[in-house]
Amino acid sequence: MDDDALMALALSEARAAAKAGEAPIGAVVFDAATGEVVAKAGNAPIGTSDPTAHAEILALRAAAKARGNYRLTGLTLVVTLEPCAMCAGAISHARIGRLVFGADDPKGGAVVSGPRFFEQPTCHWRPDVVVGVGAVESAELLKGFFKARRKTSKEESP
Repeated sequence: MDDDALMALALSEARAAAKAGEAPIGAVVFDAATGEVVAKAGNAPIGTSDPTAHAEILALRAAAKARGNYRLTGLTLVVTLEPCAMCAGAISHARIGRLVFGADDPKGGAVVSGPRFFEQPTCHWRPDVVVGVGAVESAELLKGFFKARRKTSKEESP
């Protein structure tokens, strides 16, 4: 599968997260050597009452469980939104080989925005990073979700 097809799967996970009331972020872990989608997940911190239940973390956990190894060396993580610092740290610890993401996150991102986690001298593992695959659709999905939430909040206010 190419990056566009993998992003389409991640976007599907993001849409499912949005239907569950979560921020529409999706992630897919892919093994290019076998052509296998190892894991996929959507954001779920609200539904799980777990602040660490970002799509990336859930997909990494599922991939590690499927592989029986917390090291996911050589695998690709595709995510709809630039990972935050927590997720970038998990990506580094998992030894992900490639990170592909869609929309930049100037407020919370940590790869090309904010702290630029993988550029820090204390970062032990740096994946190859591909930016902007599915960026427009990813950003539109997020903007639409939060616009609708703001509208609903205003309607519910006294």
